[in-house]
Amino acid sequence: MSEETDKPEAGSEPESTKPEEQLSDPRTPITLTYAGASQLVAGDASSTLALFTNTRRADVRAELKAKDPLTLREALSCLYEVVSSDFRYVPRDKTAYLAYMRLRKSMAGQSAWQAQQAYFEWLARNDPTAWLVLDPIVTVHPDRLLLEVFSKDEGAYAQLGVDWSAFEVSGALRHGTTNIDYSKGLFDGVQRMRSYRPTQISVGQDAVSVHTEGKAPVIEKTIQVPDAWLRGFLQVQSAATLPTTVVTIAAIDLYNLLRQLRLNADRKKGGRGVRIELVPGEAPRLVLEPWEIVLTSAAGPYKGRSPALVRIWGRRRLSLLRRLLPFVDTVDIHLLGSGLPSFYVLRAGPITVTLGLSGFTSANWSQSVGFDQLLPRDRHEDIKVTLAAVLKQLTEVWVSSADDLVKATKRAPAEVYTALQIACQNGQVSYDLARAVYRLRPISDAPIDLTRLQYRNVRERVAHDLVARGAAKIVSENRIYGTGLEITGKVAVEADRREYRPQLVLDDDGRVKSAECTCTFFRKHKLKEGPCAHLIALRVAQAQEEERRRQARGKARGTITVETRTYAKRQGDAEEVCQVSLDRQRLKLRWGPRDQGLRVQSLVFNSVAEARAAYFERVDDLEARGYLDGTAG
Repeated sequence: MSEETDKPEAGSEPESTKPEEQLSDPRTPITLTYAGASQLVAGDASSTLALFTNTRRADVRAELKAKDPLTLREALSCLYEVVSSDFRYVPRDKTAYLAYMRLRKSMAGQSAWQAQQAYFEWLARNDPTAWLVLDPIVTVHPDRLLLEVFSKDEGAYAQLGVDWSAFEVSGALRHGTTNIDYSKGLFDGVQRMRSYRPTQISVGQDAVSVHTEGKAPVIEKTIQVPDAWLRGFLQVQSAATLPTTVVTIAAIDLYNLLRQLRLNADRKKGGRGVRIELVPGEAPRLVLEPWEIVLTSAAGPYKGRSPALVRIWGRRRLSLLRRLLPFVDTVDIHLLGSGLPSFYVLRAGPITVTLGLSGFTSANWSQSVGFDQLLPRDRHEDIKVTLAAVLKQLTEVWVSSADDLVKATKRAPAEVYTALQIACQNGQVSYDLARAVYRLRPISDAPIDLTRLQYRNVRERVAHDLVARGAAKIVSENRIYGTGLEITGKVAVEADRREYRPQLVLDDDGRVKSAECTCTFFRKHKLKEGPCAHLIALRVAQAQEEERRRQARGKARGTITVETRTYAKRQGDAEEVCQVSLDRQRLKLRWGPRDQGLRVQSLVFNSVAEARAAYFERVDDLEARGYLDGTAG
């Protein structure tokens, strides 16, 4: 690469000296070393799947023979689909093309090999995320073998769990956690696994030696993992420990959903989510937006106690599971709420695949900020003591349920649950949704700087500090029909001796439709480099206010002055929507068929108490008539 290419372009502005306005992406280096390349070694009568593990970590070992190579092949293929997937939108940008043309001129006199090496070096410096495929984490435990991966776009997490009953185990197992070399070559080898050919599986640092001329080369690679990616991996894993609504559907239901997505292209305008309608005693219904295609589950009635309407996103990522569907018995969907992460547990006999979808993309930062409010940040001494006791117990037993950990540690259940969530966020423990147990699974033997992972970037850290000091306040909230909730705030920054005016417009699902701020960072970058600290502070303050309102809703109705609820009820193929909004002394009602013009009625009362009483009278009437509460959050 020539010196000219590395220089900033003429006229470009230097980066700000403020830490929260720096655009650099902090990264954590992870070094992996393997004694050989994992591959399928084909013999005359059988095949051996040699999985080389990281020599820098514990020597985990297992010698196995697969009883059902076909199902295992499809499950391993799903893992590779997830780890290599990237669903992020990539706009047209000529910057890379211009850099390539300059690179081509500088390499005019080089040989093909030299030109290729120069290109790889340039790519490693300028686009390190192109190399970001962190090898799967493999865990050998007393009850099963587990492999975990996370996608490049931070949107999908997958865990493959295989009971030992699916193998014929030779010799003793060596428990622990490490990484395995999972390259495109191994994926191509896995495709050659056949049901009529016995398949041996060797997991270990030396695995099975492949006889070639000379000594097998040692593979060593250092991956610069972005802290945001590592944080996302740990957060999605921690989200699995939160209380969820479990829905069981048939494999054919998931197949029909994917079929409809193949037949219908997404529209630029309109919803791109899946609404799950849950009514006790009735079969769950999956509604695809914006076509309003209703898929009724064939797995039987919903067994929950209360009705619910949950909207989830990331439906295109479900195609990563398509190869395993012919072997799946049932599918369990774990729902946290509208716009929040969701988990799909596919059961195929002794093999289970868990797919976790974050529910939001990196561009949709508002929902991710709201999701952060659900995860614990408590680090006081009692929790640290409980965390140490939990980790000590798991070191002895490897895997345990939460109830057993409460009994073993003799600590309060609430403290143990919080400690387990923190352990998942720290990368020390994983939660197995398929078995509802916690497992000792350190993501890395090297210590991870958890202070760097507590926030996504410096701007988010500054935003939380502003909220904690009371510097960020909500000035007004205005719900605009057909647009969403407009939030205006003010953020006083003593260091700048200025007061900034951030403004957000959120749709009914909590997604950002527009954002503005009076600060220099926003004027320079808009949202291309992410939101400024003041916009994040306003969203955090609004999320905390929503949480206070939600708690007040459950305790006492007499304290609520501003609230909006959205209800829906299906009548045949059509769906009736009703939205009730309370804004102090004003009450606004909207109702009518979904995706059509809603009728609007506005009422003004003499006092807040009268408006509140009328609001809850209509809410109770809708719930009594069987309407489902589809309010986001």
